[in-house]
Amino acid sequence: MKPDSVAHKVLSPVFLLVGVALMVVSLIMDFTGSSFSGRGAMLVLGLIMALTGLYLLPTLKYHRAIVYVIFLFPLLFAFAITVLIPLVLGVGYSFTDWTGIRFTTWVGLRNYVTMFNDPSFIWSILLTLLFVILNMILVNVIGFALALLCTVKMKLVNFFRAAFFLPNLIGGIVLGYIWQFVFNNVFIDLTKTSLLSQTKTANMAIILVYIWQYAGYIMLIYVTGLTQMPKDVLEAAQIDGANAVKTLFHIKIPMIASTFTICTFLTLTSAFKQFDVNMALTNGNGSVPGFMGSYLSNGTQMLALNIYNTAIAKNNYAQGQAKAVFFFIILAAVSLIQVRLSNKKEVEL
Repeated sequence: MKPDSVAHKVLSPVFLLVGVALMVVSLIMDFTGSSFSGRGAMLVLGLIMALTGLYLLPTLKYHRAIVYVIFLFPLLFAFAITVLIPLVLGVGYSFTDWTGIRFTTWVGLRNYVTMFNDPSFIWSILLTLLFVILNMILVNVIGFALALLCTVKMKLVNFFRAAFFLPNLIGGIVLGYIWQFVFNNVFIDLTKTSLLSQTKTANMAIILVYIWQYAGYIMLIYVTGLTQMPKDVLEAAQIDGANAVKTLFHIKIPMIASTFTICTFLTLTSAFKQFDVNMALTNGNGSVPGFMGSYLSNGTQMLALNIYNTAIAKNNYAQGQAKAVFFFIILAAVSLIQVRLSNKKEVEL
């Protein structure tokens, strides 16, 4: 047996045990409110020792996998801290009377029952679903049309690509206030009325701004798919006498089916999470008389903004967390269904 293997056999369990012990002790001290100021350094030291012990494990079979895990650990740790742990805690908080800082009692399903008895929340769900459907269709159609335009041989094609993509670089809050000025000033001079003055037209205005912002981004993805198509296939179709329409529907679209899957997924998730433009443009305001026997003043408020206002404006964090959990379930389910259907369509094409 090699000396280094003997050393690894001795050092590896020592580092692992000491590292895990330091992490456990530091966490216990933190949860119990200990005044010891070095518990943070103890946690970091324990983590480093545990990873070192894992690296020194004298095994050839799993050593490569162990090294991969160690190198991926910073990313996995950050993902767990920022996504996984808050998600689990958020689900738990939705069953409590959480105030944003602490909770005192478990309330069971009370937050969810209250949520579904709220007409303004039901309206936000329906409005968001309508917004998602319309934008998923319109953004992809317009983005694909712009991609076809920007893949033909013409002068200044790169300028047009950059110009169509430029609105996506503007932040949603800034974009909302810019278009609010346009609707309340320029459009009034042209149409004698503002699109933001009525609930229906205000929702149309949000859709218009979203398309203007996002279509250029989707266009670039379609441009990538179209430019990567094999030239010999298009030349063969042209030799066989296929016109532009037949080439589009029977050659180009089937060959970039995976691109359509990506673009529909991106537009679906982005439209569901619409928040900044909605807040800056209308702040969710708009009258809806007679919905579920109630008069609503949030006629343009979509789901993400409704959750924000519940938690922040109304200071009801437990209710907002319950809505956020429901929002996550809807978004995850719809996204998985969309990807599955799109992948199935790819196989058919």
